[in-house]
Amino acid sequence: MQHIPLSDNDAIDQVPHVRPYLGYGLGLRSEYFDLVAEQCPAVDWFEITSENFMVEGGKPLHFLNRIKERYPLVMHGVSLSIGSTDPLDREYLHRLKKLAEHVQPAWISDHLCWTGQGGHNLHDLLPLPYNDEAVRHVARRVDQVQDLLGRQILLENVSSYVTYRHSEMTEWAFFKAVAEESDCLILLDINNIYVSAMNHGFAPEDYLSAIPSERVQQFHLAGHTDYGDCIVDTHDHPVVQPVWDLYAAALRRFGAVSTMIERDDRFPPFDELLGELAQARAIGDKALGDRRCPA
Repeated sequence: MQHIPLSDNDAIDQVPHVRPYLGYGLGLRSEYFDLVAEQCPAVDWFEITSENFMVEGGKPLHFLNRIKERYPLVMHGVSLSIGSTDPLDREYLHRLKKLAEHVQPAWISDHLCWTGQGGHNLHDLLPLPYNDEAVRHVARRVDQVQDLLGRQILLENVSSYVTYRHSEMTEWAFFKAVAEESDCLILLDINNIYVSAMNHGFAPEDYLSAIPSERVQQFHLAGHTDYGDCIVDTHDHPVVQPVWDLYAAALRRFGAVSTMIERDDRFPPFDELLGELAQARAIGDKALGDRRCPA
């Protein structure tokens, strides 16, 4: 499969809107709480996993309160289950809103997926069938969530390993339709596009070209595990070169977008993450040129 190279001659698409821009961030993980709180490393912003801080006290909130005074934060959830046919979990949503009122995040995101059925949480991010019925179903639920939270949310594309016989459109057409019908924003996971492209045999540039630029507010970058006949989004390795190349292409397509690197296992020394973040910044500087935004 042909990957998109980083080229100085590629023109950045004209982006007629102004999106919030935070710069280059990392996921705030408990393994690094002490270091971040004490040393204030050179990171523009942090993303927190919402569910980890839906508690009444203890270590997570102690460090969150210290860190939120020094860094911009965004909230990223894994339990919204926006695609499920179960009723929306109102208790969860009220706890999410309460946390948002405390954190005052730049934005809130979750995944375009379902995570459970019949009241059972499967603790996985499962893809949906890509058809008009699913678009309408998800859009109605996003409307309810946005009304309750009083703000737009971002939905993220997940990595996938199976397809549905009932799918009638591509994943990117489905993602675009959901975002436009529900008037939500997009968290574009560059690694997930690459993983799904390798698993299902589509061209990742087709995905990028179909996503509406004005709705993209954040990028995710991460590592994965390549098993030969399948790639799994594990967040336990450094970002690989093809994903960096796709990231450069996304910057040329969408312009400056707040970018964050995820690491959820096999945690390296923090300096290694800072090195990856510096690599993301260097790619951004080269791809964006004079159009790069200050953090």
